[in-house]
Amino acid sequence: MASTTPIDTPPAPPAPAEGPQRPRSTSRAGDKIFVGLSRGSGILLLVIMASIAVFLSYRSAIAISENEGNFLTTFDWNPAGNPPVFGIAVLLFGTVVSSIIAMVIAVPIAVGIALFISHYAPRKLAAPIAYVIDLLAAVPSIVYGIWGALVLVPYLEGLNLWLDQFFSWTYVFDKTEIGVPRSLFTVGILLAIMILPIVTSVSREVFLQVPKMNEEAALALGATRWEVIRLSVLPFGRSGIISASMLGLGRALGETMAVATVLSPSFIISLHVLNPGGGTFAQNIAAKFGEADTFGRDALIASGLVLFVLTLLVNGAARLIIARRKEYSGANA
Repeated sequence: MASTTPIDTPPAPPAPAEGPQRPRSTSRAGDKIFVGLSRGSGILLLVIMASIAVFLSYRSAIAISENEGNFLTTFDWNPAGNPPVFGIAVLLFGTVVSSIIAMVIAVPIAVGIALFISHYAPRKLAAPIAYVIDLLAAVPSIVYGIWGALVLVPYLEGLNLWLDQFFSWTYVFDKTEIGVPRSLFTVGILLAIMILPIVTSVSREVFLQVPKMNEEAALALGATRWEVIRLSVLPFGRSGIISASMLGLGRALGETMAVATVLSPSFIISLHVLNPGGGTFAQNIAAKFGEADTFGRDALIASGLVLFVLTLLVNGAARLIIARRKEYSGANA
C-alpha cells in the first residue's frame, strides 16, 4: 500500500503591524463642513441677487404704472410733473456710448501694457510699473472726477477741434455746438483711464500663466518674439482678456461721481459725441436722488433696474463667449 507524504505549504506572511491611524471621522466631518459652507455661500449669493431684483422690480412697477410717457423711448425726465413723464432713452444711449468709447480706448492700451510688463520689460523695470498700475485702481472715483473737470476738460478743447477738422466727415466727430467739452467723448476718455488698471492687472496675470514650454518651443523653432506672443500668449490669454474687459466694462457702466463731475447733463440724443450734453444712468441717479420725492425715487430705482439688467446681460454675454472658446481658456494646457 503506497504511502502519501504531506505537501509542505509555505508559511503565511506575517500580518503587517498596525500603526496609529488617523480617524476618518475627522476628515469626513471637515469635508461636510466645507461642502456645507461652499453650498451655503452660493445660495446666499443667489438670495441676495434675487432680493435686489425683487426690490428693484417692486419699486419700479409703482413708478412705471403712473408714468404717462413711454419708459423706454421718452427723452424727458420729469417724474415730479403733473402728470409725471419720464423715460430712459437718453440715459441708455449715454451709458452705452460712453462705455463703448472707454472700451475702445482702454482695452488695446491695457493689453499692450500687460504684454510689455510680462514679456518685454526687464524685471527691475516691470515690477515698479506693475506696482504703479495697481495703485491707480485704488484711486477714488471722485479724485478722477475732480482731475477730469480741472485738467482733462480744458486740455481736450484742442483735441476736439482737431477731430472736428480732420474727421468731421465721419459725422460722429462733427462738432455742431460750441461749448466746453463736457461731452460723452470726454466721459469715455475719463472712464478709459479709470478702467485701464483693472484690465491691465488681470491681463498681466493671465499672460504670466502661459506655459513656458509653449514659448520655448516656439523660440526653438525660430519664431520671433512677436510671433511667440501672437501664436502662444494671446490665444492662451484670450478668455482672460475677455474677463478683464468685462470687469472694466462693469465699472464703466456703473461709474457715478466721476461722470457727474465731468458731464453737462441734458436729455438730448445726439450722435455727435463731441457736443456737450448727454446723460448716464448712474449720473442721473446721483444728481437727482437727493432732491426727489418718494415717487421720483421710485422712478430713479426703475432706471437702476435697467442698469442692473444691462449689467447681467453683459456678463452673461461674456460667459457665453468664453464658453464657446474653451480651447483658448488655458484649461487644457
